[in-house]
Amino acid sequence: MSRLNLDDFTDLIERPDGGVRRDAEARRERQMVPPGALGRLDELGEWLAAAQNAVPVRTVERPRLVLFAGDHGVAALDVSARPAGGARQLVADVLEGASPAAVLARRLQVPVRVVDMSLDCDPDTFPEEVGRHRVRRGSGRIDIEDALTLEEAETALRAGIAVADEEADSGTDLVVLGDVSVGGTTAAAVLVAALCGTDASVVTGRGGAAIDDLAWMRKCAAIRDALRRARPVLGDQAQLLATVGGADLAAMTGFLLQCAVRKLPVILDGVVSAACALVAQRVAFRAPDWWLAAHDSGEPGQAKALDRMALEPLLKQGVKVGEGMGALLALPLVQAAAALAAELPEEPERPEPEKEPDAGAEPDAGAEPDAGAE
Repeated sequence: MSRLNLDDFTDLIERPDGGVRRDAEARRERQMVPPGALGRLDELGEWLAAAQNAVPVRTVERPRLVLFAGDHGVAALDVSARPAGGARQLVADVLEGASPAAVLARRLQVPVRVVDMSLDCDPDTFPEEVGRHRVRRGSGRIDIEDALTLEEAETALRAGIAVADEEADSGTDLVVLGDVSVGGTTAAAVLVAALCGTDASVVTGRGGAAIDDLAWMRKCAAIRDALRRARPVLGDQAQLLATVGGADLAAMTGFLLQCAVRKLPVILDGVVSAACALVAQRVAFRAPDWWLAAHDSGEPGQAKALDRMALEPLLKQGVKVGEGMGALLALPLVQAAAALAAELPEEPERPEPEKEPDAGAEPDAGAEPDAGAE
């Protein structure tokens, strides 16, 4: 198999149609509710119209929650409140409908897809549709070794591209994107720090299940050591993902790029999806125009990544659980914006008032003279 050339995405990805967005803005100005009265919902409706290339915008009818799953070797350093290799149980909870994201997805009637890229368990632990894109068992401990080989990273990128194609071909009209991982926020923080040129302490957060101060210091040290390994490969995004990412993060990056190619809008969840989006932006600068930032999770790495991509979160609820939970919370907001943009009636056109005759105008030469005139 020939090497994947990520540079091709620069030419493949186009921006949403600016002309369609202007048409959507013009239509909004004609609607009965005054422009600006709906706040950011106006902007969301116009963004979605441009992404769909449709005015009026189509309502969001077939969203899908897509979760990329993996375990990270760096979790062995006790940088997470969850045990190393514990993503297996998180995935089981999602599939059984017992996780917060699964409960909310069920309430919102959003189907859930889990993609096992590198869980630390036997390949046959979960159904075939979960594990058919799996690359390896766990990712390497990024403070001292590569997360993946370059070949594995490219395989994971291709897997993400394939999942995006499958979703686009199946009729999904909006993706809610998240991750299920243990140690994933540490790898994500390394990617953000490397790409933004910041120190480890600036991007080190407490994770979904908050860690204590000692664990935070261990996490910060692991990110610092991994950063030393990341900086020499910053010019090659596939190699960067192999060095300090992981199979789930590489797949998510490929997924985001291909969604932009296929003009499939995506709602990003937390720091992991934001870090992958930042890598994808390095590959193709137009790609972020196809994404929305769902919420501010409080993770400093997420805030840094979103600021670099000029993406403003829709919500601030302090949700840290991951698994696409914050993105699911933002979904009804996007659906509301689409429904309002599509269904609010326009102001009726008012007939132009008839012009009064000018009192000082000369009479029409061809008109009959007034009967009382001499």
